[in-house]
Amino acid sequence: MTALLAALPILLVLVLMVGVGWPASRAGAAGAGLALGIAIVGFGFGTEVLPEVGLTGGLAGVVAEATFTSATILWIILPALAIYHLQVGSGATDVLRVALGRLSGDPRVLALLIGWFFALFIEGGAGFGSSVALAAPFLVGVGYRPLEAVVISMIGHSVGVSFGAIGTPIVPMAAASGIDPAELAPASAVYHAAFGWFPLAVMVVLASRSTGTRPTGAIWGWAALAGAAFLGPMLLIARFVGPELPTLGGALIGGAVFVGALVLANRRRSGQAVPADADDPIDLDEDPTPAGLLLAAAPYLVLIALVLATRTVPVIAEPLSRVVWQWELTGGFTGSFEPLTHPGTLLVASFVLGAVIQRVGTAAVRTAVAKTLRQLVPITIALLAMLLLARLMVRSEMTAALAEAAAGSAGAVWPVLAPLVGVLGTFVTGSATASNVLFTDLQTATAAELGLPAVPLLGAQNFGAAVGNPIAPHNIVAGGATVGLVGAEGDVMRRTLGVTLVYALLGGLLALALV
Repeated sequence: MTALLAALPILLVLVLMVGVGWPASRAGAAGAGLALGIAIVGFGFGTEVLPEVGLTGGLAGVVAEATFTSATILWIILPALAIYHLQVGSGATDVLRVALGRLSGDPRVLALLIGWFFALFIEGGAGFGSSVALAAPFLVGVGYRPLEAVVISMIGHSVGVSFGAIGTPIVPMAAASGIDPAELAPASAVYHAAFGWFPLAVMVVLASRSTGTRPTGAIWGWAALAGAAFLGPMLLIARFVGPELPTLGGALIGGAVFVGALVLANRRRSGQAVPADADDPIDLDEDPTPAGLLLAAAPYLVLIALVLATRTVPVIAEPLSRVVWQWELTGGFTGSFEPLTHPGTLLVASFVLGAVIQRVGTAAVRTAVAKTLRQLVPITIALLAMLLLARLMVRSEMTAALAEAAAGSAGAVWPVLAPLVGVLGTFVTGSATASNVLFTDLQTATAAELGLPAVPLLGAQNFGAAVGNPIAPHNIVAGGATVGLVGAEGDVMRRTLGVTLVYALLGGLLALALV
C-alpha cells in the first residue's frame, strides 16, 4: 500500500504529460500537490519523517533545495540559449550548416555527428543538461524540426551519461559502497557497450522518418561505424584508465575516426558530398573558408578548450574545484555549487569570448540576451514544479519506498529490475549522480541479501541512471527550452519512454546473466 501511494504522483505526471498532453509546468505542479498530500498523510512528512524540523521546516527545506537546483540548471540553459541566439543572429549557424553539408549532404549522417558524437563529447566533459541544450539547436540549424532535434539528442547523449561530467556519477557509488572506481567503471561500461547500439539504431530510424527517407544500407553502415568508433574506445578507457574519461575520450576518438571516414568517402566520390540515396536540404551554394569556419565555431571551440582544461589539467582543475558555494539547513537539506567549474560558467565564458572573437557588436549581444531572458519565464516555472515534486518524494522517503518494494517482491529476478531502479531515480531527480546517491545503498544491501555479487548490480544501477535521462521531465524541459519547445514536453516523453524502457530491460537481462 505504501509503495502504491508513493507511485501515484509519478503516475499522475506520466498520464498528464504523455496521455493528456499537459506541459511540464502544469503536470509538475499537479504531481507536486498530490505528492505533498501523500507525504503528509501517508508518510508522516514533518512528524514521523523529519520530526526535528516539522512540516514548516520540511517544506522550507524542500523549497530551498528545489529552488537552488533550478538555479543551477538555469545557469546552464541561459548561456546555452544565448549562444544559440548569438550564432543565429550573426549568421554563424548558417556557416556551420554549410560546412557540415560538405562532410555529408545526408541529414541522417549529420544527426550522427551532432546527436551522437557532439552530444556525447559535451556530456562527457560538462554534463548536467548541457549536451542536449547545445546539440538540439545545432540539429535545428541543419534542418531538423525542434521536436525531432530534442528527441534525437536526448536519446543519443544517454549512452554516455554513466561517465558524464568527467565520471561524476561514479563518485557517490564508490563512496557509498567502498568499491574501487576502477572496478565500477568497466562494470557500468559493459552494459552500454553491449546495448548502446539500440538507441543508436533508434536515432537512425527517427532521423530517416524526419527527412522522409528510409534507412538504407549506406546509413546503417555509417551508424555501425559511429557505434563502434564510440563504444569500443569507451569500453577500453573504462577498463584500463578509469571512470573519468570513457565518454569524453570515446567521443573525441570516435568523432575523429568518423569525420576521417567521411572525408575519405567524399574524396572517393570526387568531391560529391550527397549520397545517391539521400535528399539534401542543405544549401551548398556558399563555400566557407577554413578561417570563416573557425570563426563561426568560436563559442564551441572555446567551450571544448575550457572543458578539457578544467577537467583534465590538474594545475588548472584543482584550484578551481576548491572554490565551492554550499549551504545546509537543519534536517539535512543541502546544496553545493562549484562556480568556477560548473558547465554554466564555462558556457558563459564561451558566450563572451565567442562574441569577442567573432567581433559581434554589443547590440547583437544584447538582442541575444534579451531573447533568452524572455524564454526563461515558462522554463523556470516548469523546472521548479518538477523539482518540487522530486525533492518532496526524496525527502518524504517516497522514492525509497518504491525501490524497496520492488526489491522485496523481485527476489531472484532483481537483476532484471536493477536498471529500472536507476531509471526511477533519474526520472524523479533529473540526475544520474543523484539517482546513484539515492540507490547505491539499496543495490548493495539487496545484493548481500540475495547472495549476489555487488559490482554487476552497481554497474546496472549506474547504467539505468544514465538510461533514465531521456524521460526525466526537467531534463526534457531544459533540452526543449533551447529550441523554443516549451509546453510540448509530453510529445518528447512519448517518443523517449519506449526507448528508455527497452534499453533498461536489455541491460537488466545482461545483469541477470552476469550475476
